[in-house]
This record gives sequence, structure tokens and C-alpha cells, in this order.
Amino acid sequence: MLRRASALLILATACGGESSRPVDTAQAPATPSTPAPAPTPTSGTPTVRGVVVQRYPHDTSAFTQGLFFVDGQMYETTGMEGTSELRKVDYRTGLVQQRRGIPAPYFGEGSVALGGRLYQLTWKSQRAFVYDLATFQPRDTLSYRGEGWGLTTDGTALYMSDGSDSLRVLDPRTFAVRRVIKVRDGGSPVSQLNELEWVDGQILANIWQGELLARIDPATGSVVGWVDLQGILPTSQRTGKEDVLNGIAYDTTTKKLFVTGKWWPTLFEIRLEPR
Repeated sequence: MLRRASALLILATACGGESSRPVDTAQAPATPSTPAPAPTPTSGTPTVRGVVVQRYPHDTSAFTQGLFFVDGQMYETTGMEGTSELRKVDYRTGLVQQRRGIPAPYFGEGSVALGGRLYQLTWKSQRAFVYDLATFQPRDTLSYRGEGWGLTTDGTALYMSDGSDSLRVLDPRTFAVRRVIKVRDGGSPVSQLNELEWVDGQILANIWQGELLARIDPATGSVVGWVDLQGILPTSQRTGKEDVLNGIAYDTTTKKLFVTGKWWPTLFEIRLEPR
């Protein structure tokens, strides 16, 4: 009870003391307690390579969870208890232009902006914090069942991953589940769906602890293609301590696609080419 009371007090401090709204969890899938093995693409699904176009510096203290652009400006949310943040970043220099910390015990996760509001998930706290995009001031707190991993939007609804093979389509005002998308590659479930990005009518999803991006048809959940990013960050620049691929951002103003990872020193601009 003491831990719960403390958590509620911190929540009020973090988000201006606004009350949480319950979510309709009738359709919300449960998150598996033990992650399933990373999927192997089926032979019939096309795979393209992610070819590096440009490299930019990235803050190695950023345990990247969410990455996205709005009007040419990059935003990033980071994880780890006690050091989670939301950030406005100059992607060309890697310098943080604006930031807001998320206090323990919250572990920041994926994020996206819609209608001038920035939404940030938390890993196991079943809370999403909502901020004013321009000022980072708290606006709301929303609830959901299970774990929060990745988040993206089609401009109307939110799409959320939880580490399973399902994506939830959420009402952005209440987080009520509108429908659940089961992601399949040739009929096989694709689990450990993590960071998400909406790109030209498809959802790009990275697979936790892997270097593949799934290209998902949001209408059917079918994986229509894979993006191979294996070896994009050399082994010599890795620590081996969870510094894995995690961060996809598409700048709709320039049509440029970017990827990075947790504690990575580099943000990569990539283009997709046949393998």
C-alpha cells in the first residue's frame, strides 16, 4: 500500500495532479510475461535493405524508446527508471533543445504527437502521460492494461504495441480500444513488436532485440515486407548491454526515414533498396 500511495503521489507531481481515466480493456490483449523468440521472415515476404544515407550524432545517454518528427522537428522519449525523459532534439547536431524528466518509479516508453498533444507510454505502470507538445506541460493521464511499448498514429487514432503479436488501435482522448490488430507473416504470429512508425499508410515496427523492421498493413495485420538493418551499427561501437535497435522516425516534410537505438552514438538516415 505504501508503494501504491507513493506512486500516486509521484503521478500527481509528474502530470499536474490530473485524474486518470479508465480504459475499456475488453479487447486489450495480455502481454506475455516471457518474450517469445524473434521471428524469422517467411521466404515469400519481400525483404529490402536499409542503406545508410547520412549519419548524425546521437546522445549516448538516451535509452531511446520513442522517436518521431512533427513539422520537421524531431522528438524523442527515453527510458530507465529515474532518468526517463521527453525531449525536443536538433537531429543534425544531437543537441537536446527542450526536455522534461519523468520521475521514478515510471519507466518511459514509446511516444507520438497528435493534435498538439504528446503522448508517452510507461512500461509497467499502465499509465500514459499526455503533454502539450509546444511547452511539455502536463495535460492528462490515461490508463491501459498490460505493458506499454511503442506508439504511433495515422493522424486520427493511436496504435500501441505491448511486446506481443498484437497492436491496439486506441481512441486518443480516452485510450479506449477500438480494435486489435493481430500481426502475421505468412500466417505466423510476429511477436515482440516494439517501436512503431506510420510511413505512407503502413506501420513500421522494430522487433525487440533484433535488427529487422516489419512493414505492416494496418487494415489486415499482414506483414507485407521486411527491412533488414543487420549490422547498421558496428559491433565495435556497442557495449552489449541492451544497446539495441530501437527508434524509427519518418519526416513527412522531407520524406526521410531515420533509425537509431538505445544508447547509440549515431542517428542514421536510411533509404530502402532491394536486397
